[in-house]
Amino acid sequence: MSKNYQIIIPQKLEPAKKAYHDFALDVLIGLSESPKKLPSKYLYDTIGSEVFQEITELPEYYLTRCEHEILEEHKEEIAEIAGNEQFNLVELGPGDGRKTKVILEYFQAMQLDFQYAPIDISEDALKGLIATMNGFFPQLEIEGLVSDYFEGIKCLSAMRRCRNFVLFLGSNIGNFNPSETRVFLHRLWNALNHGDHVLIGFDLKKDVDMLLNAYNDSNGVTASFNLNLLNRINQEMGGNFRLDHFQHYETYDVFSGAMESYLVSKEAQSVYIEKLQQSFCFQAWEPIHTESSYKYLESDIILLAKETGFAIEAHFFDAQHYFADSLWRVEKVLQK
Repeated sequence: MSKNYQIIIPQKLEPAKKAYHDFALDVLIGLSESPKKLPSKYLYDTIGSEVFQEITELPEYYLTRCEHEILEEHKEEIAEIAGNEQFNLVELGPGDGRKTKVILEYFQAMQLDFQYAPIDISEDALKGLIATMNGFFPQLEIEGLVSDYFEGIKCLSAMRRCRNFVLFLGSNIGNFNPSETRVFLHRLWNALNHGDHVLIGFDLKKDVDMLLNAYNDSNGVTASFNLNLLNRINQEMGGNFRLDHFQHYETYDVFSGAMESYLVSKEAQSVYIEKLQQSFCFQAWEPIHTESSYKYLESDIILLAKETGFAIEAHFFDAQHYFADSLWRVEKVLQK
């Protein structure tokens, strides 16, 4: 690694300890409810993240290719809006940063004055990302924050009083239900300053069969990705889930506009989780909801921005209009 980076962990957060506590609590609550559910964020442990990268390379999974096309085609417009004044290029949940490289490379080529600031709750994920980015961009200044998104942005703004340009790429916004989406966007607006920008990825509504194929590939990679969540509970919390006793199932809800992911118990069974000191009973064919991935119309995106305090500066689409990156500006009433 170069010397142009640092990782900041705000002490009050104790992220590793908090993350484990949250995981245990969410498993306890989620498997005690009816219907059972587990939050999708826990799909992305080290193994899950590696499997997800396999998913992004599948021919059925169009999302990553479409967004990469958008960033390549519109990087000049994005850079022009980012401007020449100093700014933080903040990325929320950056993953492996594959698509972000397009933006970083062009911003550096245009000699924009920015610092790259990825924010993630996982210190290991940030270390891996920084190692990758330093290999491609040895002169890039990086300040990674191990934090939740909103505290991370506030911490960064306190350290560096300049504009923020936030990236929330992929279809991560789609993992929230409509009410959660509005809460998230309100909190993001509150953490940012007047005039800051946010580039958000939205997967668009399209042919249902295409959606089903993208989330239920013929090679079973998406099934492995979802089943790994049970394996994670086994490894980290002493669970005794038998993965072959569960079946991955995907469906599209035409009313909500969401792809829905489930793990379905193939028989009546009881699962014990040592760290929780509790057993959880499953009936035959009882599901665990693991993920929702909401799809959008352009009109939905416009309404979301309006309702949460943002002004839309531009919509960027791939050639087939499968995906959109929408660029928003934070609007706040300034006191005179």
